[in-house]
Amino acid sequence: MLNQLATKVNNLSKSTFSSLKIRNYRLYFIGQSISLTGTWMQTIGQAWLVLRLTNSGTALGLVTALQFLPVLFFGPMGGVLADRFSKRKLLYITQAGAGALALILAVLVSTNTVQLWMIYVLATLMGLFNAVDNPTRRTFVIEMVGRKDLNNAVTLFSTSFNLSRIVGPAIAGAIIAGAGLASCFYLNAISYIAVLVCLYLMNENELHLVEPIKRAKGQLREGFKYVRNDPFLFNLLIMMAIIGTLTYEFQVNLPLLAKFTFNSSATGFALLNSGMGIGAVLGGLAAASRKNVLLKSMFSTIFFFGAAVILVAISPSLHIAILAMVIVGFFSIRFSSMGETMLQLESEPTMRSRVMSLWSVAFLGSTPIGGPIIGWIGEHASPRWGLTVSGLAAIIAAIYGVITLRKLHLRDYKKDSADSIIVEKEGGKL
Repeated sequence: MLNQLATKVNNLSKSTFSSLKIRNYRLYFIGQSISLTGTWMQTIGQAWLVLRLTNSGTALGLVTALQFLPVLFFGPMGGVLADRFSKRKLLYITQAGAGALALILAVLVSTNTVQLWMIYVLATLMGLFNAVDNPTRRTFVIEMVGRKDLNNAVTLFSTSFNLSRIVGPAIAGAIIAGAGLASCFYLNAISYIAVLVCLYLMNENELHLVEPIKRAKGQLREGFKYVRNDPFLFNLLIMMAIIGTLTYEFQVNLPLLAKFTFNSSATGFALLNSGMGIGAVLGGLAAASRKNVLLKSMFSTIFFFGAAVILVAISPSLHIAILAMVIVGFFSIRFSSMGETMLQLESEPTMRSRVMSLWSVAFLGSTPIGGPIIGWIGEHASPRWGLTVSGLAAIIAAIYGVITLRKLHLRDYKKDSADSIIVEKEGGKL
């Protein structure tokens, strides 16, 4: 009995962490895990800096919007660049640029010369780097691990992202209280060095490289047309746009909830983020061991994601809200990893970066639209109402998905006997 249990645990462990056996992905995972911890430290520090300077939820929403506005306008062009050039080389540029911006903000804060307009400018410049970095980083994963381990790699990376959501805010809260805001930004700038070193150590011969497309007219328009002509891709992106616009506004909702509803400090804000991170790690580890990515299960995941956000909104105390954020994180990572995997597997290799750039537009670029709206609701109604609107948006997206995508005969992603991921559609393989 004990031997059988040990065997099952061993097999589960192997399937959960299968992509980490690949050296290039392992290096990438380590470097990004370090950098993402720094990024979350900066996220906490920047939000608290804006509130310290303005005491305004609308200003906080505007900073968040400016950080993602370039993704909305230039994200598709970023996908074209990712299809045209070596993704590894592009990541050198985007990661180094992001590190430089973090260093500039650190210097401005430590010299007490920072003003709100400077934060606006730096947030916009960061958005320009993200417009290229996001589709590049997402599609670089499949070049490291191949199709077979894509779902596992995407889920593990999302788990790392959310583990950093636990560690980063916890460190940030302690540092802000003990050493001041500037230290968060200095540490984030340093963390980007880890990514650059790990990119350098990769073996290019072990990558599943997609031949870059040659420069030609109409490639941006071609990407839009490709998605518009595929009802599955198009409607999945519509769902993400609804959720990205109004639900994923935690950088606006959570600091307002901590400061104005629960009268807490930066530590309370950090704990809310950490709660979401804990839930996301648990959800990620559970999802990473799954062999199938089922469309029908995504609908229920989105519904419970929205319901969990509403649960945070009605929480009577900070401690209960933190516990509710664990549930939010659990369903959030399951939805995002499923959606990203489906989009990449459905896309032609030469179109993959352009498709994922639209995923970035829906996921991040929609924030400039929703950020000020949620910030205004949180400031003038209450943070609880801001979260309620966010939760309802996810539930509406789930209903939209059931109505539109079920008509497409539910394409489910499974593994065949050769252990490679395929797509099945009502009695026939696509």
